[in-house]
Amino acid sequence: MKHLNISLMAVAVAAALAGCNGNDGGSASDTTTTTTTPAARSISFGSVPVPATEAEKRAVSATSKATVNGKDYNIGYNTIMRSGDQVGGGTFGLVYDSTGTPLTATDGSLRVSDDNDFASLLPVGGKLFMVSHFETRPAAMYLTELSQDKTSGKLTAVQTRNLDFSAVHGGWVHCAGSVTPWNTHLGSEEYPPDARAVNPATGSIDNDSEYYNAMAAYYGGNKLALNAYDYGYQVEVKVNSFDSATVTKHYTMGRIAHELGKVMPDNKTVYMSDDGGNGVMLRFVADKAGDLSSGELFAAKWTQTSKDNGGAANLSWVSLGKATDAEVKTYLDSKLTFADMFDAETANADGSCPTAGFTHVATGSGTTGINGVTECLKLKTGMEKAASRLETRRYAALKGATTEFNKMEGITLDQDSKTMYMSMSSVEKSMLDNDKTDLGGPNDIRLDKNSCGTVFGLKLDDNYAATSMAGVVPGKASTTGDAANTCDLNGVANPDNVTYMPGYKTLIIGEDTGTGHQNDAIWSYNTESKALTRILTTPYGSETTSPYFYPDINGWAYLMAVVQHPYGESDQSKLVAGSGDNRAYTGYIGPLPSMK
Repeated sequence: MKHLNISLMAVAVAAALAGCNGNDGGSASDTTTTTTTPAARSISFGSVPVPATEAEKRAVSATSKATVNGKDYNIGYNTIMRSGDQVGGGTFGLVYDSTGTPLTATDGSLRVSDDNDFASLLPVGGKLFMVSHFETRPAAMYLTELSQDKTSGKLTAVQTRNLDFSAVHGGWVHCAGSVTPWNTHLGSEEYPPDARAVNPATGSIDNDSEYYNAMAAYYGGNKLALNAYDYGYQVEVKVNSFDSATVTKHYTMGRIAHELGKVMPDNKTVYMSDDGGNGVMLRFVADKAGDLSSGELFAAKWTQTSKDNGGAANLSWVSLGKATDAEVKTYLDSKLTFADMFDAETANADGSCPTAGFTHVATGSGTTGINGVTECLKLKTGMEKAASRLETRRYAALKGATTEFNKMEGITLDQDSKTMYMSMSSVEKSMLDNDKTDLGGPNDIRLDKNSCGTVFGLKLDDNYAATSMAGVVPGKASTTGDAANTCDLNGVANPDNVTYMPGYKTLIIGEDTGTGHQNDAIWSYNTESKALTRILTTPYGSETTSPYFYPDINGWAYLMAVVQHPYGESDQSKLVAGSGDNRAYTGYIGPLPSMK
């Protein structure tokens, strides 16, 4: 684990972190500051400056101080593991095929993913475990046992192993996730392949070598072994011990480009975001609390009320019907195809359908329609349930739901105000008025373009159904002309995953931005004062993933934060060959005292 430690800040900003223990584990012990604890709970963070020097732009830089209820605590960024680290016999991020054989790269080296994403912390049976995603094709998901220092709260990896997904035909592009109220890991599969585009003779999709065709490596390169409908679901992992964990794909929750699913406090309602163009917002209501294997699926209908401050709308919900995991699995086992569920024809140039009985749909599911989204479809008799779960976007569009959301990302909840926060990484394309991706469609969403994105707030009723949504934290374009930072450096750029600190009126916002900000950041936003504070910045070309707050684990609080694919999204030329600086970081900001 010689690669585990990193400098929190470059030398030029080291003074700003004086007193921080950095990657060796920031202590939550009190500093010399003594103040009277206020009646209301509060937290504020020391600000991290915009990286300016070359050294700063290559570093993971985190806040050195948090003030909780009037007391100051020394904190920092603490790396638990980096991709490729060998811990207890396992190699973190090594990708395996269906037989349990490690995959190799074209040069013969072992294939290790630097696409670390969501990482959950799960106390089980007196021990602490972490389940970690890797956003690849084939995907990887790792179970790690952690030790927790009782005095400092520092977390250290003890042993790690790859989770076996062979019973569910492999994992696919695991993105963000959450922890259920019953202490299981709820993950995601993003960007499902377009089953309509699969060539039945070859098993491949033309011009999709990076995603679907690459998945064939899971089956030794055999594309005919793949079924496009096996991928694009919510994934639940129940940990019993380091040697025992169960993996379940919840087919009944629908098949979209799942960013994540967030379970509400009723233990039945789950919101799911759809990361892509022409997406749909889903709400699932389980038949039984704590059991996601059966229930009713709903898709949102946006009725716009304003385009100011990022936009606002009333929401209603279109039922896509009830189903169970077992029912949907029968469709997968029978190798049901797109043609089994739909008749399809090419739309006219204006988006209308040539033949009566066919309905125009515009979704991000397609690669074969006009603009890649516009199709004319007719559902075949008796295929309602199958289509609702295997072709959820297309079916939702047929039912009249809104499929015009763009780059829908993280979800979190402020239970006190019954406000759910959801980020849109960029407000453009299908979210604009009469964009070409709306061709022939209802044009429900008619907002002004904001390439820097917006975090929305959704109001929930007593049954946890969202009734309205409005922009809360919009990004703002830069006016400096800096091509590397097209979004204002004092605001968010392309907000991605979000998490909330309950009781502290604090929303945490992570970024996934290319040219918006050259160095992605994580922000703290006070929902009452509206103060926005930069609390972490990442190296060139990174994405911030997995900000997730744990208010109390054995007396300590943690803000998980992952730095994905350094030098992978931009500035690839700045990577020093052989340096290993492109290896991703899975870790946390903290530790803090219990904030439950």
